[in-house]
Amino acid sequence: MSKIKAFLNNPEYFITSPAAKGYLDWIPDEIYIKLLYRAKMKERCNLKNPVLYNEKLQWLKLHDRKPEYQQMVDKYEVRSFITEKLGEDYLIPCYGVFEKWEDIDFEKLPDQFVIKCTHDSGSVEICTDKATWDKESAKQRIKDAMKRNYYKTYREWPYKNTKPRIVIEKYMVDESGDDLKDYKIMCFNGKAKIVEVHENRFTQGKVHTQTFYTKDWEKLEIEQEGCGPVKTSTKKPDCLDKMLELSEVIAKNMIHVRVDWYLINGRIYFGEITFYDGSGFERFNKKEYDKMLGDLIELK
Repeated sequence: MSKIKAFLNNPEYFITSPAAKGYLDWIPDEIYIKLLYRAKMKERCNLKNPVLYNEKLQWLKLHDRKPEYQQMVDKYEVRSFITEKLGEDYLIPCYGVFEKWEDIDFEKLPDQFVIKCTHDSGSVEICTDKATWDKESAKQRIKDAMKRNYYKTYREWPYKNTKPRIVIEKYMVDESGDDLKDYKIMCFNGKAKIVEVHENRFTQGKVHTQTFYTKDWEKLEIEQEGCGPVKTSTKKPDCLDKMLELSEVIAKNMIHVRVDWYLINGRIYFGEITFYDGSGFERFNKKEYDKMLGDLIELK
């Protein structure tokens, strides 16, 4: 009975769990995506004539597969891409890239740093003080992440052959002293149109918010499940126009991409490149917003 209740409450788990272990590799991408979409979104995914934003992201997984995307999703290799396109001044300082946890010499690292896996989404460990940091817990989480193939779970093609490694970067905060606002520029057919702002994502004791703005900084009513917007608009960043410009340089000749930035002491720093926001499985508070963002993607 408990398993039946668990399935009813979280049916996608019975797809993603075996998929992560490789048991569903035999299922073609299109069929797998339709199954997972039905389980997570509670509706059919129209891939023949996609209309919704989430549907079009699934279509892009299947049909927009440029080889360079593989470099752009790798959290270390993307640094070379950004250096070539924009210059290394936009990169957060990096302390090194490592094949495995045991290769890291923590004695040589500063008291504060950020650990990321190069091959997936969300595997981030933040050390703000080596003296109090729970190193063993971080070690286990990173080691677990190193065993995962992100492609197997969500069928995001660019991650299929990404080499698992560990990259360590400088710990940075913005003017708040304990936060790092994440400015995510959503580009559609090469043009920056929507800014998605995350605040307090990694700040203990504060509520993580996700707020959408137009490129002219008009607050939108868009919401996605699990993370609401700020009550009053966040101050427009002084370097927004530059962020938009840089994002369009990266997004040139791309159908859809999201480029993330940080603003620290008046300087812009690159975060990451994402091709499938929420992997195309994030519900909106209203279907009209799923449709509105979908209308901005012109499939070719």
